[in-house]
Amino acid sequence: MEFNHETVELPSITAINKEGVRVYETPEGQYYPSITTVLSIRNKKSLFEWRKRVGEDVANHIARTAANRGTKVHHMAEDYLNNMHLKWPTKWKEHEKNFLPWCMFQKLSGRLESIDNIRKLEAGLWSDKYGLAGRVDCVAEYDNELSIIDFKTSTREKKDEWIENYYIQCAAYAEMYEERTGEAINQLVVLVVTEDGTVQEFVKEKAEYIPLLKEAVDNWYKEKTYRRKLWL
Repeated sequence: MEFNHETVELPSITAINKEGVRVYETPEGQYYPSITTVLSIRNKKSLFEWRKRVGEDVANHIARTAANRGTKVHHMAEDYLNNMHLKWPTKWKEHEKNFLPWCMFQKLSGRLESIDNIRKLEAGLWSDKYGLAGRVDCVAEYDNELSIIDFKTSTREKKDEWIENYYIQCAAYAEMYEERTGEAINQLVVLVVTEDGTVQEFVKEKAEYIPLLKEAVDNWYKEKTYRRKLWL
């Protein structure tokens, strides 16, 4: 399958470390925390308890393994959507060397055929309104509706109530994208592929998660005792 691209040009942003926090510098010189960093305080307590229960060494190993697996599957999805399998088949076959991520991607790829008219892949976005930034996996039509599409990997299947942060993250990207381009996005799509090959599709409406996004941003700035004027 060949994917059509309707690329939207956007200025780039740069990730840096500022006062121990991962932030993005915008073209105007603003510094905004990433949406994933902002959302991390929502599950800080449960994460702390998990690390305490399993031990720091085990927790770090699990986190590194999951991050490595996720990064490779993301690269495969991005290359596939960029039609590498058609344009540079020899380079594309290099992905097969990563056995588990490749097997997971093969299961995920069937759902990717619902994607068309791709606007952006792995793109930096930011919002002056929310004081946020981040990198979106995919902005494209999904089943004929313009969507924010996020790819996730997991050891096991996810329950809907476990992944509220994913939806808030996607809602933030939708708000950032509209602020940058003027093009509204209402549909949020999260695709989760597990190590046993299960693919889960979660489709949500942005409006449901805007109040939670605003709450998360407010809590971030309050907890970190940052004021927006310090970032501007």
